[in-house]
Amino acid sequence: MVWSALHRRVPLATAVLSLAIAAPAGIGATRVLLGMDLPYALVAAGAAGAVLLVVVAAYVHGVARLRTTRFRLTADRLELRVGILTRQHRAIPRDRVRSVDVKADVVRRAFGLAVVKVGTGEHTSGESAELTLNGLAAAEAESLRRTLLSGVAARESAQEDGGQAIAGLRWQWVRYAPLSIWVFVGGAVAIGAIKKVLDVFGLDVFSASMAKTVWEWLIANPWISVPVVVTGSLLVGLVGAVGLFAETWGGYRLEREAGTLRVRRGLLTRRSLTLETGRLRGVVVAEPLLLRLGGGAKVRAVAVGLRKAEGDESEEVSALTPPMPRAEAVRVASRVLHASPSPVAMAGGLDDLRPHPKAARSRRVRPALVTVAALAAAMAVADLLTGWIPAAAWALPLIALPVASALALDAYRGLGHRLTGSHLLTRAGSALRTTVALDRGGIVGWRIRQSFFQRRLGLITVAATTAAGDGHYDVLDVDASEGLDLAAQAVPGLLEPFLLRRES
Repeated sequence: MVWSALHRRVPLATAVLSLAIAAPAGIGATRVLLGMDLPYALVAAGAAGAVLLVVVAAYVHGVARLRTTRFRLTADRLELRVGILTRQHRAIPRDRVRSVDVKADVVRRAFGLAVVKVGTGEHTSGESAELTLNGLAAAEAESLRRTLLSGVAARESAQEDGGQAIAGLRWQWVRYAPLSIWVFVGGAVAIGAIKKVLDVFGLDVFSASMAKTVWEWLIANPWISVPVVVTGSLLVGLVGAVGLFAETWGGYRLEREAGTLRVRRGLLTRRSLTLETGRLRGVVVAEPLLLRLGGGAKVRAVAVGLRKAEGDESEEVSALTPPMPRAEAVRVASRVLHASPSPVAMAGGLDDLRPHPKAARSRRVRPALVTVAALAAAMAVADLLTGWIPAAAWALPLIALPVASALALDAYRGLGHRLTGSHLLTRAGSALRTTVALDRGGIVGWRIRQSFFQRRLGLITVAATTAAGDGHYDVLDVDASEGLDLAAQAVPGLLEPFLLRRES
């Protein structure tokens, strides 16, 4: 097979992308030259030279990468040769391809380019077996994606939902965007980002003296400053959350192609992730507290071969849906599982779970009460020794007591599990409640844990281990005998030898 090269527009795209570094370099050069009392013409020339130097260096690097990167797709594997100073030759067997991720930011889209990441989900020497082709033509990237997954399509040609959409974006779901903790810290994050930008330009508007003046004013005028600061922070966080939702989920579509699930999303930066359904081990319906109070939920995949999210990605790679109405999330989860009957097909399917013993409630309420009591005791000791605890601070434990108790009781009510013909369902959490539907065929082992306090209450935690997702999914604080029976029934024959040995 003939070795192929990246697209010839790679150097130009690399040069344009380098402007994110060139601009700060030009600003820094301007600050340095102004400090040397040079004429403005020389300052401008020096700044332009710094920018040009970075852009030219990036262009040269792009040319070198274009000339030294070669790849080819044979009948058996995908091969990649890359490296400027150190040459590397890597290969991925085609029958081990588990996911194909196609990504194109605004600059690459303008040049008709895309980045293709091919993953197997395996790890060698701590590194993921993943090949990245950075700089293919968009049409070539799509063709490569289809070719790599053509074997999957051939094996799964009998899929009932082949080529049909499972879910698509509805812009009214943007109402769930503000139901996140980031809305409350968005103002602080924005102020920090603005300060960094101003520091680059040499504008020290947030000096220590100014911060002291602002703080004194806030303390002196609490009835004015607190509502203004809180409202401003919430407004900034709200705008940021809506903007992030639009950028992350604009153009969202989840569909089932022959033997694969494909997620497409992104307003400016387009992303397309294709997963082999044969490697799907279940789904997670996640309900963070604020989103749950608003009646929303999100769906994530439990699959073999998913890479970890990178630093510039705001969502997990396993995310299958944006925040959406809970009933819609249940419907999508049912379609994704593709089981008949689906373990979450009915509207209340996620709520029809076996509750856990009342002893599990004390496992959550007591630590909450002890924590609040410890906080009050620490404040009392500090006040006794130093006398610096203001009277208003005692409202903190008074507020924390009902809040902690409510969260503890909510965490207990959230516990539940159920075994269906094809899946193990387990639910837990309060601040982040997750309901996992795990394919029983994907369970490769069990891990039984019992702490000292669990032993006194007759409880155990049963963890189903799998090669996908987080690696294990727990049934927390279940009755000891019920938990062992659950594990024995979920995967017949896997736990019985240990149970028989324990009884003997």
